[in-house]
Amino acid sequence: MIGTMEIGLRLALAAFMGGVIGFEREISNRPAGFRTHILVTLGSCLIMILSAYGFHGLGPDGSGGEPARLAAQVVSGIGFLGAGTILREGTNVRGLTTAASIWISGGIGLAIGLGYYAAASFTTFLALFSLMGLKALEGKIYKIKRFSQVRFKAVGRPGLVGEIGTIFGKYQINIKNIIVDQKSYSDEEIEKDLEITFFIRTPKNFKRSACYAELKKIKGVESIIWDEEELT
Repeated sequence: MIGTMEIGLRLALAAFMGGVIGFEREISNRPAGFRTHILVTLGSCLIMILSAYGFHGLGPDGSGGEPARLAAQVVSGIGFLGAGTILREGTNVRGLTTAASIWISGGIGLAIGLGYYAAASFTTFLALFSLMGLKALEGKIYKIKRFSQVRFKAVGRPGLVGEIGTIFGKYQINIKNIIVDQKSYSDEEIEKDLEITFFIRTPKNFKRSACYAELKKIKGVESIIWDEEELT
């Protein structure tokens, strides 16, 4: 058995490490953030403590059974929780990274609950590096490949998406995917507020300013955000 101070230390450490990962998700404006990751890591740690130390003296031979059985349910249980963060928008799937961060937070909690502090610490560090460091590297790779995200805020009307696509085609821009987010106040409205996101690949020596000037002239287009930069 472990003492009360040791139990408190493990639970506090689990809450801290889960909070660190959750904070990164929170500032990235993801559906599962700071509090969710703390609760997942804390709960996993508690279950591991109960599984490993809570049943000593019980059972036919007093061994308390197999400690891994109760803890193993955490892995499958967190899978259902992570599935709630996954959203599908057209052909795109969002939330997979957040689901993975919840899953790994559960693993960190289990490791701390069993006293593997070094493994939990290294895993937390590597998880943060994957979420923050590799994200920056991923952005640079996308720039090298000349992939861009262009988001239009516009008043919807028939033919709007087609006109935008025509101008992209004029500049030899390949459209990878389109997501349309419709914000309507009633089904009877003809003109509706839209947010249209194009995922595109631009050619070499692409002149964005010239393309933007034509896009801005399209009737109904209110603003254009190109790679998180609002064009004026």
